Amino acid sequence: PRRDLGASGIRVPPVGIGTWAIGGTWWGGTEEPASIAAIRTALDAGIDLIDTAPVYGYGLAEEIVGKAIRGVRRDRVIIATKVGLDWNSTEGRFFFELWGRKVFRNLRPASIRMEVEQSLRRLRIDCIDVCQTHWQDPSTPIADTMAELLRLREAGKIRAIGVSNATPAQMSEYLAAGPLASNQTLLSMLDRTAEAVEIPFCRGRGVAVLAYSPLALGLLTGRITPNREFPEGDQRRNHPRFTAIGISRVNAMLVRFAPFREKYGLDQTQLAIAWTASRPGVTTALVGVRNADQAAALAPAASVRLAPDDLAAMDRIIVEAGF
Repeated sequence: PRRDLGASGIRVPPVGIGTWAIGGTWWGGTEEPASIAAIRTALDAGIDLIDTAPVYGYGLAEEIVGKAIRGVRRDRVIIATKVGLDWNSTEGRFFFELWGRKVFRNLRPASIRMEVEQSLRRLRIDCIDVCQTHWQDPSTPIADTMAELLRLREAGKIRAIGVSNATPAQMSEYLAAGPLASNQTLLSMLDRTAEAVEIPFCRGRGVAVLAYSPLALGLLTGRITPNREFPEGDQRRNHPRFTAIGISRVNAMLVRFAPFREKYGLDQTQLAIAWTASRPGVTTALVGVRNADQAAALAPAASVRLAPDDLAAMDRIIVEAGF
C-alpha cells in the first residue's frame, strides 16, 4: 500500500527505514556491511522510503545509504534527510556534545545550503526527495529557513519540504511561508503525546506524519530481557526505561498482546510497527534496522492495517499497564 506524503505528489509506504542506529552514534557503533545488506533487503521487499540525517554518525549514515543504493534505479528509492544540526560551526543554538563534537541547532540559509550540498555528495544523488529541518533553531526566523528551502526546491536540489520535532506553532509559521509536506514526530505505544498535539494539527492541514522510534529503542520488540547489559556508547545503558524493573513491566504488557499477534500472523516487533502505522493520521512508521533479518521483517508489518476495534482493545491494555 502507498500513502500520500502531504500534497508533495510523493507516495510512500506505511513503513520506512530509519538510519539513526546505522550511523552508530548513541548506539555503540555500527557494522557497514550489515547495514548495507539491511537497506537492500528492505528495498527488495518494497520498503523504499529511507530516512537519514547528517548528524547520524556525523555523515556516516548518509554515506552508508549512498553505498547501499548505488546501482539502484533512482525512481525505486525515496530519500529523506535533514538539515539543521551543525557540528562545523558555533552558529545557532548549542544542542549537545557527542564524541568530542559540539552540535548546534543551525537553520540559517547559508548553513542549509552547505548541508544540502554535503548530503547530496554523501548520498551520491542529485536531488533529495524530502528535506526536513531536524530540530528547530530558535535563533533563526522560520521565514528565513523556509525561504532558503524554497530556493533549493526551485533549483532542483530538493523535491519536498518537511520538518521534524516541530510544534504546531512552528508548523504554522512554516505553512505561512510555503507548502509543508510532512512532520516527523516521536510515537510508540510508550510515547503518545503526539496523538494529542502534533498529529491532530497535521491531519487538519494535510501534512503527512512520519512516526519515529515506534519500537521505543527496541523495548517493544519483547526481545530485551531484564538482565540485558548495554555497552558504553549505547544510549539505553543509562535510560530509565531500560532498568530491570522497567523492562519487566513492558514485557508483562506485551504478553497480553498474544491474541492480536495470532490474529494478524505477526511477531511482537511487527505488531508494534503495525500499531504505529495504523494510528489515525500517521502516514509512515520509520523503523531502524541494522541487519537483513530485521529488514525482512518490515514487509509483513507494512502490509497489515489493524482494525479500529483491535486498536482500541490494545489501547486499553496499554493504559491499564500504566503507559
